[in-house]
Amino acid sequence: MNTLKIHKSRLEGQVRLSGAKNSALRLLAASLLTEDTVELYNCPNGLLDMQVHIKMLNKIGKFCTEGERCLRITENHINTELLWDERSIRNSLLILGALTTRFGSGKVPLPGGCKLGERKYDLHVMILEQMGAKVWEEDGYLCAKSNRGLKGGNIHLSMRSTGATENAILCATLAEGTTTVWNPHIRPEIIDLTTMLNKMGAKIKVFGQKCIVIEGVKKLNGVKHYVIPDNMEALTWAIGAVVTNGDVEILDFPFEHLEVPLVHLRESGMQFYRGENSLIVRGGEAYPIDISTGPYPGINSDMQPLFAMFGAVSKGESRIIDLRFPGRYGYAKELAKMGMNFQIDGDFLKIHGGNLLKGATVTALDLRAGIALVLAGLTAEGETTIENAWQIGRGYENLHGKLKGLSVNI
Repeated sequence: MNTLKIHKSRLEGQVRLSGAKNSALRLLAASLLTEDTVELYNCPNGLLDMQVHIKMLNKIGKFCTEGERCLRITENHINTELLWDERSIRNSLLILGALTTRFGSGKVPLPGGCKLGERKYDLHVMILEQMGAKVWEEDGYLCAKSNRGLKGGNIHLSMRSTGATENAILCATLAEGTTTVWNPHIRPEIIDLTTMLNKMGAKIKVFGQKCIVIEGVKKLNGVKHYVIPDNMEALTWAIGAVVTNGDVEILDFPFEHLEVPLVHLRESGMQFYRGENSLIVRGGEAYPIDISTGPYPGINSDMQPLFAMFGAVSKGESRIIDLRFPGRYGYAKELAKMGMNFQIDGDFLKIHGGNLLKGATVTALDLRAGIALVLAGLTAEGETTIENAWQIGRGYENLHGKLKGLSVNI
């Protein structure tokens, strides 16, 4: 999907959420911690990043069998060096942590994914080094080695990093002794990961945003696990229903994971109702929004392009500040090609909404920017052409089919 062409459409109908990308990828990395079979259900195998990760696992020595919304992972013989010449993903850092704690060494391609400001991997290196590994870069690869195995201890994260929290959990699960991770970032995906690992025999206790305590074990067992629904996809269809004045029922909606965003959206004009296991959005009028991104349960950085699109169709000034990735406003220039009026004032993105959007040729700079452009195209007069649209397929499974099912002209 290199190019996507969209015409103005009103979202109507039902849509069922896929499993969460940001959870499923972590669970794939966790499968490296055991030689037994891991079965994942509600698994979004169709995502481009999932396909990359599945190929990586197969290359290392796992054997992945894909079914309809399920994935079965067995093991042959593991090679701890992942020699790779295709597109990399940021999850390679978690693969390195899992390989090092189980086998004592690992070699993975340097991470890829969206370039959101300065997304370095120093915290991941710090975790491995504090637990007794030597870490170095070598010809486009990140390598780690621990001759005597990883050792538990106190790990203080200088910032609430989701990826670093996940890697610390993976490394500590099979490490010797007890590890306490201070200042973790507790998100639904983290809880999903710890839930699966505990079902496999790990000993992990989460004490809110204060700390996570992991008592290392010798071995983990196989597991059958259901991946949580994707809260980013849920928010996408909810906001899409408002900006197109649509009528959408979102099945398997994760209410407990989106409490704060839903409060903001309700106060900003969204009209929604709670079904037995769904959210029903019946249009509404978008009012200006004023948000700051922050740790869960707040509005995370991934969500802010969607809120920017919400602000673009509202009448008045909306303000967004993203202190985690302050360089993430590049998509605003693409929305400006369609008529959005904005300015960047320090760390603030200010949107002067209410202008009629018009179709144009725009570029998906990253995954979340790309889906914001899709929503813009649904509200714009004329045809919108989104180039580099493969980025959207990294996080939205069967996007074309779901949009068709919601009466979109695509």
